[in-house]
Amino acid sequence: MRVWEIQNKQGLEALTLTERQEPQPALGQVLLRMRAASLNYRDLLTVKGAYNSKQRLPLIPLSDGVGEVVAVGEGVTRVKIGDRVAGIFMQTWLDGEFSAEKPKSALGGAIDGILAEYVTLHEDGVVHVPEHLSDEEAASLPCAAVTAWQALITQGNLNAGDTILVQGTGGVSLFAVQFAKLVGARAIAISSSDEKLERVLQLGASNGINYKTTPNWDEQVWKLTNEVGVDHVVEVGGAGTLNKSLRAVRFGGTVSLIGVLTGLTGDISTGSILHKGIRVQGIYVGSRAMFEAMNRAIALHQLRPVVDSVFPFTDVREALAYMESGKHFGKIVIRF
Repeated sequence: MRVWEIQNKQGLEALTLTERQEPQPALGQVLLRMRAASLNYRDLLTVKGAYNSKQRLPLIPLSDGVGEVVAVGEGVTRVKIGDRVAGIFMQTWLDGEFSAEKPKSALGGAIDGILAEYVTLHEDGVVHVPEHLSDEEAASLPCAAVTAWQALITQGNLNAGDTILVQGTGGVSLFAVQFAKLVGARAIAISSSDEKLERVLQLGASNGINYKTTPNWDEQVWKLTNEVGVDHVVEVGGAGTLNKSLRAVRFGGTVSLIGVLTGLTGDISTGSILHKGIRVQGIYVGSRAMFEAMNRAIALHQLRPVVDSVFPFTDVREALAYMESGKHFGKIVIRF
């Protein structure tokens, strides 16, 4: 079988397509013939050697994908041959609270990921995907969708009539807009592209702000909410945007810190957090139980993820370069 591996920390050229023997499922494992995989910004950083300075190599990258069960090991009861399933991001986070050992089972980082034609996972680490979704759509769920779900629904307790703010038009932000619409909440989006803002309005957002032409977007958010602020910010920017998010959120509101696109460290207005009683929560994907609850909602409402483009398995480098360009709207998918 063919496998993509990161061989060193020298950028996209360090990602090589190699041949390996087809794996076989052991006790409690399932063998998946992969059908599609989707990219996350974490994958780009991992391939470029910028995600974890102590990353072990070689590594099979990517965490998000969907495949067909083609063989099962002894004792497997959760799935059967022919089922279409996705792996969960952290293979040992099945339910309950987040804890220190969970990240040690993260696909495409702590352990090998799913960018291979055949993958073996433990049966506990896979979930059935909604039947109405295509393989490309289903492949976008494990990281971006579960992250948005935990931020807004599991931890955020988002209600009808609430208002959220999303940054950009990547996977997490677009899923957040869709989940907000699902529960009857309002979404305000910021982006550097008027064209992308128009598309996010069509997806269900009520307002769009171009942060290039309106650099003080936090002030515009304040005006759009009648000087109350939003109930929840889905913060994917990190240090470079966090202070404006703190100004845009209401007293007693929530900021879910998810991404670090604008930096890992910076001067943060802790006074704003204290004075406004803001809840700042870190969100690191989610558990299998969250994934399954989200899938039930997606199936019930026939929600469809936004897929920007699909690349063949042989063009993974080109897909990552496209992600790096920032031109995409929604998820970038690899088709096997």
